[in-house]
Amino acid sequence: MEQRKNDHISLAFSSQIAAGRSDTRFTYEPLLGSHLKGQTEPFTFLGKTMRIPMWVSSMTGGTTLARTINTNLARACNEFGMGMGLGSCRILLEKPEYFDDFNMRDIIGNELPLYANIGIVQLEDMLETGSHNRIVDLVGRLRADGLIIHVNPVQEWLQTEGDVLKRPPIESIEAFLSLTKLKIIVKEVGQGMGPESLRLLMNLPIEAVEFAAFGGTNFAQVELSRNTPHTQELYGPLALVGHTAGEMLDVINGMERSGKPMACRQLIISGGIRSFLDGYYYISKSSLPSVFGQASAFLRFARGEYQELQRFVADQINGLKFANAFLKIKT
Repeated sequence: MEQRKNDHISLAFSSQIAAGRSDTRFTYEPLLGSHLKGQTEPFTFLGKTMRIPMWVSSMTGGTTLARTINTNLARACNEFGMGMGLGSCRILLEKPEYFDDFNMRDIIGNELPLYANIGIVQLEDMLETGSHNRIVDLVGRLRADGLIIHVNPVQEWLQTEGDVLKRPPIESIEAFLSLTKLKIIVKEVGQGMGPESLRLLMNLPIEAVEFAAFGGTNFAQVELSRNTPHTQELYGPLALVGHTAGEMLDVINGMERSGKPMACRQLIISGGIRSFLDGYYYISKSSLPSVFGQASAFLRFARGEYQELQRFVADQINGLKFANAFLKIKT
C-alpha cells in the first residue's frame, strides 16, 4: 500500500489531462455499475451463437504467414466466442495446395460463424464465364457458413496488377444472389460506402453488411505506397475519399427510423475501430443487431505466439465489461 501511495504522489503531476481531451461520446456513471457486472450474454448473430460482439475482419491470404495468422485467429475465436472472416480465398481457386492455410473449421469449431472471402472482380469474371459454382464448391470444402464479397474499385484502380471492373458491382452481387443459396456478406476494404450504395445493399437478401469504413487500414493508400512517386502524387487524393463508420451508421439508422423494411438486418461495424471503446460506442448506437470488427489490431498480435493474441483479446473483453457496467452513450 505504501508503495502504491508513493506512486500516486510521484505520478500525479504527470497525469494531468486537459478538459478538452475528454471522450465526449459517453457519460460515466460510477454509481450505477460494479466490477462484477458488465458480462456479455451469448447472442445469435449470422445464425450462430457468439459470446462477445467482436469479429475478426478478413485480412490476409496467399502468403507464407497465412496459416500461422489464420490458425491463431481461429483459436482465439474458439476460445472467446468471436466470428471470423477469412482473407481473400482467390488463391485457392488457382493453387489448391494452399487449402490448409484457410481450412479453419476444425479450429474455430462448428458453433461460431466462419466466412470465406472473394473479390468482386473474381466474382464478375466467374459469372461471365459461367463458373460461379467454383465459389460454391470452395465454400463447401472450407465448411464455411457463407461468403464475404469484398468490393474494392479504388484498390483495383490504384493497384499496378489491378483488375478491371466491367460492370457495377451491385449488378454482379444481384446476379450471384439469383444463382446461389449461399449466405452472403458484402464489405468494402477501407473506404466505406456512400448512402446510395448502402441503401441498395440493405435492400438485398444478404446476411450482413460489413462497413470496412474510412479510418482504418486504407488499401488505396497501401496500393499507392507500392506505386511510383508520380502515381502517388497524381492519385493520392483518391485515398482520402470515403465514409466513416459513424457516417455509414447514420444512414442505416435513418433507414430503420423511416419504417421502410430492410432485407438485410445485421451489421459488422469495422474501419477505424481502434479500441473496445470505439466498438462499444458504435454497436450501442446501432439500431440493428451489430458486432464490431477489427483487422490490423488482430494482425499485430496474430503473427507470432498465440499467447500474445490471447492476452490482447482478453484485455479487450475486460474493457468491454467495464464499458457495459459504467458507460452510457450520449444521445
